[in-house]
Amino acid sequence: MVSASLLRAQIESALAPRVPVIFSTCTPTARPLQATGIAALDHLLGGGLPVGAVCEVFGPECSGRTSIALSLVAQVTRQGSACAWIDVADALDPESAAACGVDLPRLLWVRCAENAAAKPRARGKPWSRLDQALRAADLVLQAGGLGVVVFDMGAVSPEHALRVPLASWFRFRQAAERTQSTFLLLSQISCAKSCSAVQLRLNRAKTRHENHQVMSGLQFQAELVRDRNLSFTAGKKPATSLAAWGQPAAWASER
Repeated sequence: MVSASLLRAQIESALAPRVPVIFSTCTPTARPLQATGIAALDHLLGGGLPVGAVCEVFGPECSGRTSIALSLVAQVTRQGSACAWIDVADALDPESAAACGVDLPRLLWVRCAENAAAKPRARGKPWSRLDQALRAADLVLQAGGLGVVVFDMGAVSPEHALRVPLASWFRFRQAAERTQSTFLLLSQISCAKSCSAVQLRLNRAKTRHENHQVMSGLQFQAELVRDRNLSFTAGKKPATSLAAWGQPAAWASER
C-alpha cells in the first residue's frame, strides 16, 4: 500500500510544473513598526503598531482612544507622510489635533453627515453615517499613499458596530497590506476580530490630583489582547500585557 506521504509527494511532483505557487511555503515575517509616540505603549508593542495591518483600539468613552490615534498621526505627519481620518460621528476637533502635533495640511479629514435627501424617519440613525464611512475607507485605502488611516467609530454603539460584515474588515486588511498603510480602528468593542493584527483594550481613564489641584491630568491604561507581530520579532515579549501612562491637563502644564 502506498503511504500518504509518498502519494502526496507524487502529486506535488506532477502538478508543480503547472501550479508551483500552491505547494510553496509562505514564511510569515515581522512587519515594520510605526511608533505611536507614547513611550509606555511603544514598549508594550515592541516598538509600535505594525505597518500594513489592521489595528484595533477599543474601550469605553474617555479611555484614551482618540489620544492614541492623534499621537500616532502626529508622528507620521511629522515624518512627511499623509494620513486620513474617517470620522463617523464628525467628532474630531482640529484645534486639539493641532495641539497634539498633527500637521493638519497632511491630514485628510472625511466627515460623515446625514443625507439631507433621506426620509425623515430614517434620519438620525447611525448606520447611515457608518455606511458612508465604510465606503470612504474603502476608497481611501484602495487609493494608497497614506501612512495611517484612522477609522473612528468610537461614538457608534456596539449594537450598530457589530453589524459591519466581517468581509469589510477582511477587505480593509488586504488593502492595508497591499498599500502598506496602518489601519487604526477606534471603537467601543472589538469588531475586526481575526482580521486585526493588534488589539488594545483600554480602561476608562482615571483623574490625577497633584499639587492640591482638583484635576491635574488623566491616567490611561491599555491591555494588549493580541499582537501577532510579536511572534516574529527577535526581541522578548514584555513581562506584562499592561501599559499605563499619564497626560497632564492643559492648565497644569502651563503652571
